[in-house]
Amino acid sequence: GVTDMLLEAAHLAQVSNQRGYRRIAATLRTRHLALAEQLPLGIQERNALNADIDRLLFEMLDDCQTVANIPSEVLSPEISDRIIGVGEKLAARIIAALLRNNDLRGVAIDGTDVIVTNDVHGNASPLFEPTRNRIEANLLPMIHRQIIPVLTGFIGATIDGKPTTMGRGGSDFTASVLASCISADEVWVWSDVDGMMSTDPREISNAVAISEMSYNEVAELAYFGARILHARMVSPLQEHQIPLYIKNVYKPQKSGTLIHEARKTTSENIIAVTSIPGISLTAKRSGSLTKISQLIDETLIKSTGNESDVMFTSQSATQSFMCFIVPIHAGGVEAVSTITSRLQRKIEESQESVTWRIEQVTLVTAIGESFGKHTGLESKVLQALDGIPMIGLIQGASDCSLSVIV
Repeated sequence: GVTDMLLEAAHLAQVSNQRGYRRIAATLRTRHLALAEQLPLGIQERNALNADIDRLLFEMLDDCQTVANIPSEVLSPEISDRIIGVGEKLAARIIAALLRNNDLRGVAIDGTDVIVTNDVHGNASPLFEPTRNRIEANLLPMIHRQIIPVLTGFIGATIDGKPTTMGRGGSDFTASVLASCISADEVWVWSDVDGMMSTDPREISNAVAISEMSYNEVAELAYFGARILHARMVSPLQEHQIPLYIKNVYKPQKSGTLIHEARKTTSENIIAVTSIPGISLTAKRSGSLTKISQLIDETLIKSTGNESDVMFTSQSATQSFMCFIVPIHAGGVEAVSTITSRLQRKIEESQESVTWRIEQVTLVTAIGESFGKHTGLESKVLQALDGIPMIGLIQGASDCSLSVIV
């Protein structure tokens, strides 16, 4: 919840609500100092950690004050990234302090000093060559000297040093970037579940952990809504053939999920199912899908800070249809309602000659390598859905997924 609190502080600063963002900073300070107090640290180590916590939160307050001094309808993405990156920095220093107290040479390293990205604030992409050079110059010598770098995930910086963030779940992405740059043997991601689950256990009680998956399957699962992994983290690992393990931090003895190039056995069944909220727009006669797509992007950026992900479009002589998903970090059902109403107003203001009908929909996706391999799995899925009205049907380009819009 720390990143959400920091983002709220940035928005409060945007409307010059000094009391609001100062209250959040005070809450974060209390929480982190209380956590430090519970750790088995020596007096010097604890004092140094507390000083680090105070320094980082004072810097965050300075940034909020900068925003508050120049109120604006649009929050500067650069300052926003600087503010919300503080949570990772706090966490890294706490972990490094705990390692040192256990006779391990832990050092907190900020991703802004190591991970070089483009300048797309809020959803930056790493630049691998300069990142690799910095890792070789700064991190590898530490590792060779038996020093453990505790690196922040999620945050990086442009070549000229401006802080960036890589989107929600960016810590996983950071791990895969680091792994590919140092040719790691394996990557382990620790979560609070036993591995990648066959479906959301909060919705389906008999969900089970998947023991083994291919890179393609897990990429589809992450893309279509699995919350454990960042959708972009799989590609660097696949390119360098680095195995990925998903394990439960509370049950480390469990084997978890192994993700690698190909599963030993490819069953002719689906291995996972996801569902994510979306919004569909339908016109009774052909309309401008390009123009509507631009309106969707404008509306979603205003609501969530990110562009939409258009999943499916179709156009015939008599009807046009577009469906897009709402990013998980946007806030679920409430965000869908907000975006729907804003989009309705936008379409009315645009004076589009075509009348578009807006509906809230769900995208349900089945994942499995057997799709597209002439196993008849597609027909089995459709038979299971007999009697359920479907708005659209999408076969994934990787032949690992089949999605229906309902």
